[in-house]
Amino acid sequence: MRESSSVNQMTGTSLVLVGSALAVACMMLVVWLISLKMRDASIVDIAWGSGFVVVAWVSFWLSDGNSTRSLLLTVLTTIWGLRLAFYLAKRNLGHGEDFRYQAMRRKHGSKFAFVSLYTVFGVQGLLMWIVSLPVQLGQVRETPNIGVVGVVGVVAWCVGMFFEAVGDAQLAKFKRDPANKGLVMNRGLWRYTRHPNYFGDSCVWAGLGLIAAETKLGIFGLVGPVVMTILLVKVSGAAMLDRAMLKRKPGYETYVATTSGFIPRPPRRTG
Repeated sequence: MRESSSVNQMTGTSLVLVGSALAVACMMLVVWLISLKMRDASIVDIAWGSGFVVVAWVSFWLSDGNSTRSLLLTVLTTIWGLRLAFYLAKRNLGHGEDFRYQAMRRKHGSKFAFVSLYTVFGVQGLLMWIVSLPVQLGQVRETPNIGVVGVVGVVAWCVGMFFEAVGDAQLAKFKRDPANKGLVMNRGLWRYTRHPNYFGDSCVWAGLGLIAAETKLGIFGLVGPVVMTILLVKVSGAAMLDRAMLKRKPGYETYVATTSGFIPRPPRRTG
């Protein structure tokens, strides 16, 4: 019986992982085709949040693990993913292609359509699958029920959503005021960290990782939050934005000197 149960769990795990991978591949292929029609690769950023929602529900349908944990992981991922997708759609659509993809388009010329398939959409799809590992693996096993670690994970998720949603709302309000044109946003949550939205993202995925880790198999999914945090801090998030802002935003150098780059803390004094 134990051997049969182990085989069933391995089969269930493989089904979820492969099913999620196929779902991500199909989704990113469709989004790539739409981007060719629109001549705007920036839509991949909107698809980023939506893709995690797809992975969560595919895992939910394919798994037969603990129903409470599966539903919790799926619902929390859906809330996070849809909020991010709608926010980016509202902010980005109608404003042209992001400068990053414009630069790639100029570099590769007529080859950009094919190059973007694997360098933009393929890479983001792979990262999406890796980051979402806790949502996948956390839904496979039937035991245990949600415990203390899971509750801590929910709290971390709530903290993350607060920083991300409130930070985005504060920045949007700041930008809408013409009096703030050319100024650096250093109010509200932005007074304590230069990137409250990225810090929030990291907390959200740390929380999902903890919820999944209670299953033991889900411990392997913790690679997802680690990869997400590295991306946010060192690769395409805070580091890239800081470099861009230092070049084009007067006063940002002072902001960097006084304000934490990631983890919130009281601003430092200068002089």
